[in-house]
Amino acid sequence: MNAMPNDGADLLTRYGEAFMATYGPPQRVFVKGKGSYVWDVDGKRYLDLLGGIAVNALGHAHPAWVKAVQDQAATLAHVSNFFTTPEQVALAERLLEISGAPEGSKVFLCSTGTEAIEAALKMARRAGKTEFVALEGSFHGRTMGALAVTHKPAAREPYGPLPLETNFVPVNDEAALAAAFTPDTAALVLEPIQGESGVRPLTDAFLAEARRLCDQHGALLIVDEVQTGIARTGVWFAHQSHGFRPDIMALAKGLAGGFPIGAVIAYGPEVAGVFSKGDHGTTFGGNPLACAAALATLDAIEQEGILENVKAVGEHIREVASAIPGVSGVRGEGLMLGLALEKEIAVEAVPAALEAGFIVNAPRPDTIRLIPALNLTAEEADTFLDWLKGYLAKEGT
Repeated sequence: MNAMPNDGADLLTRYGEAFMATYGPPQRVFVKGKGSYVWDVDGKRYLDLLGGIAVNALGHAHPAWVKAVQDQAATLAHVSNFFTTPEQVALAERLLEISGAPEGSKVFLCSTGTEAIEAALKMARRAGKTEFVALEGSFHGRTMGALAVTHKPAAREPYGPLPLETNFVPVNDEAALAAAFTPDTAALVLEPIQGESGVRPLTDAFLAEARRLCDQHGALLIVDEVQTGIARTGVWFAHQSHGFRPDIMALAKGLAGGFPIGAVIAYGPEVAGVFSKGDHGTTFGGNPLACAAALATLDAIEQEGILENVKAVGEHIREVASAIPGVSGVRGEGLMLGLALEKEIAVEAVPAALEAGFIVNAPRPDTIRLIPALNLTAEEADTFLDWLKGYLAKEGT
């Protein structure tokens, strides 16, 4: 076995020799984090504005989160789902509470967002219908069922034919949405804000029409809050700002602040009763270590005023970024923001930002996405915005 390296170059070489090329070459080797900052193996510090792709809700090494994980690991890390634990029960109850779920609603716990989507799709199919409606630009995961309702061609096309028949409609096109429903439509699947296609919010009118059409056609409304949920937009779940309730909600990413977890909430007894014993399952779902991390994350969000911080810092970033020459607009809500650039230079800006000590990404050639820790400060955000202003000026935008 190789000895531990003194720099990142050796680790990057070894990574290339040991790993499949599913992610491409890593850009850095990180070894520690604190708050909104991470450090690479060579000692350089970076402001993390990607948050593990909306996962590190409390930043890195939050003291209460660390203590909860340490204490639970020293007590009980895993039991099978033939049994339960206090942490598992407490998390399910907490999710029902903060989601405002009506009596008779139920929770299913898993390990990832794509697992949560798979469970939701199986619930919809269990009701007997076979077709789905989803949106152009959608991304719901990489397992075969999730890919079937994912529009992104690069993700879908190598794996067809996919197992679900899906009608895709343009975002915010109410007429096209209405035309996509058939008597065989089992469910409509949507993200309140599409993340992977450039932070594109759905309108109130479109979401209201989505709810109406599902009710009219006896179809389920599955809301994918894997990225938008858990305070990301300044409320617990993004759909709560838009005046409607889903039938099924899928969660993951920020729910446990960095520990792998996913969840499905089925609203009301009719939907929640679709699954019975043996219909679905997962080995690691709801393990006490993941549940302890999730409970610590939810506690911190409530106790540390993080919902208010998300709104305030998000609005600050929107105001400052909108005034930067070369930025044509800011899309999104809370701390899920897309900075739209006047020129298609976002892909080039990402490595330049990394060299300058900022972690961001570019879901589109003209968009820089920010999905940082929810306790990011305005002062921290300003260091990146100052850099961006200088970068865009240098690029002549």
